[in-house]
Amino acid sequence: MRVVVAEDLALLREGLIRILRAYGFEVVAAVDNGPSLAKALESLRPDVAVVDVRLPPTFTDEGLRVAIAARARVPGLPVLMLSQYVEQLYARELMSDRAGAVGYLLKDRVSDVAQFIDTVRRVAAGATVMDPDVVASLLARHDGDEPLKTLTPREREVLSLMAEGRSNAAIAARMFVTEKAISKHSNNIFAKLGLQQSEKDNRRVLAVLAYLQA
Repeated sequence: MRVVVAEDLALLREGLIRILRAYGFEVVAAVDNGPSLAKALESLRPDVAVVDVRLPPTFTDEGLRVAIAARARVPGLPVLMLSQYVEQLYARELMSDRAGAVGYLLKDRVSDVAQFIDTVRRVAAGATVMDPDVVASLLARHDGDEPLKTLTPREREVLSLMAEGRSNAAIAARMFVTEKAISKHSNNIFAKLGLQQSEKDNRRVLAVLAYLQA
């Protein structure tokens, strides 16, 4: 699997490269600024990009902007954003095209190598993965908002795990219930959030967006 890495801190960038290579990924480019990232994504078309939100020259949201622009040119280009802090606006903008294959992970999670690699693989496979701390923050912020407040505690738990990119099977295992039960909860969530089945929109992505846009 071909990966582009964008991180301005040399030690972390080298650490990411070593981890990815140790797990069989091919790092085709490792850059430290926005313009170089844009060129790499355009010319190399990687299977997944691991990108710091804040890159030179602006050190604000340069990495995010480049990633969003690249996904506009190559719809569904898998991108995993890394951030030092929980930034709900960044997560919302990253998911706004509703194409899936995106992830938002706090940098602290990289130290859990197994979780980091699992996230990279799931994003590359088309999943939408939000950091658990981001999900917790969203739940706290929108606790009384419509239509999220119509969800039962069990449905909120399912949606929380869904936002972390878990499959129905993984959610069922975590909650010690059957996959059929999770499928029922998921359908109830989609119905309460007004998400009709569509060939174009991924309802799991839209359900997570309900957190971000409430």
